[in-house]
Amino acid sequence: MKKYSLIVVGGGPAGLAAAVSASETGIDRILILERGRRLGGILNQCIHNGFGIHYFDKELTGPEYANRFIKLVKRRGIEYKTETTVLDITGNKTVVSINQEDGLMELQTDAVIFAMGCRERPRGAVTIPGTRPAGIITAGAAQKMININGYHVGERIIILGSGDIGLIMARRLTLEGKKVLAVVERMPHSNGLARNIIQCLEDFDIPLLLSHTITEIRGKNRVSSVMVSAVDEQYQPIKGSEREYECDTVLMSVGLIPEIELGKRANMLLDPRTNGPLVDDAMQTSIEWVFACGNVLHVHDLVDYVTLESRKTGKAAAHYILQRGTAEHYAGVTYAAPISYIVPQKVALGEGQAELFFRTDRVVTNAEVVVAGGQGEINRIKAARINPSEMQRLVINKEKINGLKPVLEISIEGVS
Repeated sequence: MKKYSLIVVGGGPAGLAAAVSASETGIDRILILERGRRLGGILNQCIHNGFGIHYFDKELTGPEYANRFIKLVKRRGIEYKTETTVLDITGNKTVVSINQEDGLMELQTDAVIFAMGCRERPRGAVTIPGTRPAGIITAGAAQKMININGYHVGERIIILGSGDIGLIMARRLTLEGKKVLAVVERMPHSNGLARNIIQCLEDFDIPLLLSHTITEIRGKNRVSSVMVSAVDEQYQPIKGSEREYECDTVLMSVGLIPEIELGKRANMLLDPRTNGPLVDDAMQTSIEWVFACGNVLHVHDLVDYVTLESRKTGKAAAHYILQRGTAEHYAGVTYAAPISYIVPQKVALGEGQAELFFRTDRVVTNAEVVVAGGQGEINRIKAARINPSEMQRLVINKEKINGLKPVLEISIEGVS
């Protein structure tokens, strides 16, 4: 049985950054296991620019961003295996994986970092009446088919959901000479970044239909049309608002789900709001020797934030391996609407600072984010506008968390 200090599951942006950070902190014998054909993960199919603005202070394409970390991995001599599937992790710190070259492997390790990313919600996760013809595809699958395989997915397209992948594909398909009829979103706000709404829709005169949804898909062998209806505040179709769009393709951009099946199999504690693991501010899960970062933890809006979080995770895993001590006392993190979730879910007490990330479930304007801990208010931050699609960051001074039962309470005041 081969022994490693650290095994990173996933060779996308999170796994690459975590592995490099652990190596820089003094860990050798690191192994990255990636199920794809090459390192880089989803970035390989994201040929548009807009990556790296915050981390590298430069606008890069997805492959360019990934390549910077791939070069660091190779420069530091970090071992990696591609086209390798991780089947299980066991209680004795063993990672079970398989590939064509090595067959079934049982690898011993001191720690594991989960960096498996996320997957798209399929049509089956969204109830849409109608037939089941060809021409219904997720936006990420369409992106891979066009950018990697060079295939066409359709001529007249409706996009359901206004997530960033859907917005970017609206522009990509238009540049390919296809007709994107509309982006249909059942929420009263977009789930994509503001810059993508401008650059991908408004610049190409593509309509964004908020508070609308597809209520029927028609077609026998191939999609022939869809019915689009306005929805009320309970997201129920409004009678008489139906409109038929003749199209041959429906792209689904209806959300992402953390790829955490390995954690479920190992009985890892999960957050029902994020669908990812419960972690502390060192990104340590309920399984002491397993850490998590990136989209397997919670779905990020920018890869730059994935990198920053993953570098912190790699360093924390390295400290665990080097036995530099782990926290014994924590403050739990509580929150209330309109906050939809916060990560991490607990903060180790002691010196230094903790970073918390949260999202809201609706647009918030002219409000204040209030942080309280133990015996009183720690901080109060004015928020002119918070969009649900944009992750918010809080930096907390740990020394201000005190009291008999230390707890961090995050709330938003002034919400109408």
